[in-house]
Amino acid sequence: MSDPFSPTSPIPAAPAEAAPTAEQTSSSPAVARFKSCRWRRPPEDGPECCGHRDVLPIAGTSGFDPEAWCPDCSFYKLRRTPKKRSPDEYRY
Repeated sequence: MSDPFSPTSPIPAAPAEAAPTAEQTSSSPAVARFKSCRWRRPPEDGPECCGHRDVLPIAGTSGFDPEAWCPDCSFYKLRRTPKKRSPDEYRY
């Protein structure tokens, strides 16, 4: 029987933690632009893709690649959050 505290007993190797890749730590400029575009369809509405009427028929919803479309997109529009208005600003 082997002694588990013996310095000569084999120590099971700890599973190696996956180091984050460059893509996981920082997204490319094309992905950042895609994420801030008003035409991006969010994952809640199905596959994440460009919903612009001229891009969607060509790019489709499956396998959309921001690197191929977003860097030079002429349809790009920045997604803006609407300003919260106070009830006093409404005019009737």
